[in-house]
Amino acid sequence: MNILEKHVVKNLDQGGFVLVLNNEAGIDGQAEAMLQALHSRSIGGIKHHLEILKEKGADNFMEQFYVGYGHKSIGDCGSATVFVEEVSMLAAKAIQDWRLYSGQEASTRYIDFSEQKFLNPLGNKEGEEILEDWRKFYLEAQEPVQKHLRKQFARQDSEDEKVYEKAIKARAFDITRSFLPAGATTNVAWRMNFRQFADELMLLRHHPLKEIQDIAEKTEEALLEMYSSSFGHERFSNTEEYNKRWMQEEYYYQNDELKDFILLYDNIDRKMLSGYRDILKKRPMKTELPSAIAECGVVGYEFLLDFGSFRDFQRHRAIVQRMPLLTMNHGFNQWYLNALPDDLKEKAEKFISNQKNRIDKLKGSDEEKQYYIAMGYRVPIRFSGDLKALIYLVELRSTRFVHPTLVEQVLKMIKSLKELFEKDGLVLHLDDEPNRFDVKRGEQDIIAK
Repeated sequence: MNILEKHVVKNLDQGGFVLVLNNEAGIDGQAEAMLQALHSRSIGGIKHHLEILKEKGADNFMEQFYVGYGHKSIGDCGSATVFVEEVSMLAAKAIQDWRLYSGQEASTRYIDFSEQKFLNPLGNKEGEEILEDWRKFYLEAQEPVQKHLRKQFARQDSEDEKVYEKAIKARAFDITRSFLPAGATTNVAWRMNFRQFADELMLLRHHPLKEIQDIAEKTEEALLEMYSSSFGHERFSNTEEYNKRWMQEEYYYQNDELKDFILLYDNIDRKMLSGYRDILKKRPMKTELPSAIAECGVVGYEFLLDFGSFRDFQRHRAIVQRMPLLTMNHGFNQWYLNALPDDLKEKAEKFISNQKNRIDKLKGSDEEKQYYIAMGYRVPIRFSGDLKALIYLVELRSTRFVHPTLVEQVLKMIKSLKELFEKDGLVLHLDDEPNRFDVKRGEQDIIAK
């Protein structure tokens, strides 16, 4: 059999061809990296390189050139997928706090929190009781919140009953998730190339939380076992000490003075931006600006947002974000309480106050106390981005299908961006009813058929 027949090949009109590699043909991440590296150094062609791979294998090549000689770009050519299960919401955010992260995290809508493990890093009875009381309140709130929502948003004759019920339950989960502690566990899928894994793990092993240090060490061990010639890089003491110091002292961001929403800075060069006027003005709906507009500079914002909605906001890795420390200093987001029926709202306010007092008394660091704090508490979100990144963000996160607490702050961003850049040609394509309850949200699901 011709070695190329295992792969998908399309001939080009001028005589060359396009080949899509078939990974099932015995080609793992290391082999992919070797093939791409050889392709960059020789015009012998992929058929020749596949023959070399078959004859010699990829192990020695990767060990020599990627790990041994430090050709880091070769690590960009091989990738791995890691599944991490039963880790805290805090750990999921730490894993995803990397601008080239790819993957998915389990949604709070699809986890059965009646049985899901909650992490208690302090290991004491007080902590366990706080966590279990959050769970109890969350579970008991489901039915009354759904009943309340059915009264608020009565089903229309034109709306499918099953889709309507799914939308009601989704909205109820979006409200009650505020009572879940950040120590509630979730699952994360994590896919990156070898280079990015090595670089991120180099930092995560010095994370302030021991849970995340453990995840980093075990992930590196697993990658080393699977791809023995592509991991196990030498650790340099000066680099390790430097990373440890800034990760443990500066990683988390706090700003107890922040009241709501502020424009931090506008570093856009208007003279340079004038060259993009037509591009800003004539951009069609659902179309991104060209990356080159980043040369004009960046805009920075900061606002308060509950940790639950921060989990969605953090997905925008085209912007630069700080990781907020989850505390109770900025209070519980009032939207969640206002979304409850009156009798449950009164009960929730007393319950939250009592939980706060109990958490304050826990003997642990501020970092450790995060596990016991509910995700409805607000944190400072500090970020910056170029116009392409910010416009994509505000158009995507200001629709009726986005959590209302995030929409509230994104609408303020939209107002600010219009004030700053409409005169420069900025046009935004926005949902004209961003706060409307839409049963189509009940169709947003992934079901195996």
